Amino acid sequence: MIKDFIKNLKPSSTLLINEKSNKLESEGKKIFKFGFGQSPFKVPQKIIDELKNNAHQNKYLPMQGLEDLRISIAKYISKKKGQEYSSSNIIIGPGSKELMFLLQILFDGEIILPTPSWVSYAPQAIIGRNKIKWIETKSENNWFPTAKEIEDIIKKDKKKKYLIFLNSPNNPSGQICTNLDEISKLAKKYNLFFLSDEIYSELTFEDNYKSISNYCPQNTIISTGLSKWCGAGGWRLGYFILPSNLSEITSQLKVLASETFSSVSSPIQYAAIAAHNNEHADYINHSKNILKSVGNYVYENLKSNNVLINKPQGGFYLLPEFVNKKFSTSSEMCNSILKETGVALLPGSDFGFSQNRMLARLSFTDFDGENFMKNTVHNEEINYDKIKIYAPKIIEGTNRLKDWSNN
Repeated sequence: MIKDFIKNLKPSSTLLINEKSNKLESEGKKIFKFGFGQSPFKVPQKIIDELKNNAHQNKYLPMQGLEDLRISIAKYISKKKGQEYSSSNIIIGPGSKELMFLLQILFDGEIILPTPSWVSYAPQAIIGRNKIKWIETKSENNWFPTAKEIEDIIKKDKKKKYLIFLNSPNNPSGQICTNLDEISKLAKKYNLFFLSDEIYSELTFEDNYKSISNYCPQNTIISTGLSKWCGAGGWRLGYFILPSNLSEITSQLKVLASETFSSVSSPIQYAAIAAHNNEHADYINHSKNILKSVGNYVYENLKSNNVLINKPQGGFYLLPEFVNKKFSTSSEMCNSILKETGVALLPGSDFGFSQNRMLARLSFTDFDGENFMKNTVHNEEINYDKIKIYAPKIIEGTNRLKDWSNN
């Protein structure tokens, strides 16, 4: 009764590691949740108040999303990007993940995925019956593909339509794509399209964030939402920003939305207007300062001859590679780490790497973000002593992982 290609799919590894970690904790084990990545911070109070004030909103909203919300997003994004977007360029979904899934269903072409890629891109492509072309990236290029690597794929069949996913800052590596200019030139040359997953863009540690949309906006669909910068992952509100020349895709996304989720929760859409109309710079800068400080602590204390790792540039992930470890697969290695140290990591194979590369994703968010924020200010230097007080599991988990890597 179940289609064969569906039978081969597994539940999302990011959600599974969260449930596994919670189960081990409930059994009395001390677990360091470095596997599941979600914002440790509380949703800004003004946005929470707006949700409370709009709890009475019980009507179905337009398929494309609440007009006032789309207007607020268009103004917000236009200011950020230096491009003019209108409400007609925006479509609201129950998380950007759902919109990506619908895009995979309607897209007629091939998907190009850099390795590493977020765990759901490939399964969604499989469900959408799209062929995947993988590009193995290198740490020296921040784990992003070069223009030549992309072009080598396209040259094999120039007649096909190609959609490449670029996620910067990246999940799982925490790195930023720095060669966007050279990649963007392929858009005009081959009519290449981009899905720019910018869900972590507000959490870039330096203030010079650029996406592929800054270079070729007419070929780029931007995907983002509230989950990371706003700490509202469980609210499930994401959105696409599509250029006007891709209005046919916008129309078809509306059709698919009407046949799947109908519309996003009304109170959350009304509350999200406040997320885009109000000023949250201090909150965002405070979040970034804490994440940058904690991420740099883990990086500085974990890097060694035994652990190869890039310094984090945004979001809340690191991608350590454990050398000289004798395991058959990265999954086997992560199971061993969890059993011996209590540190939960995700294997690199979940993100497209070959099983025999000892890579793992590490999320440095296992701390009480609300408490950390209350006891620091947004622009202060956060030293080891403060991390020890307000993120003790990060300190202990990192030390356990370091000791394990040296044995």
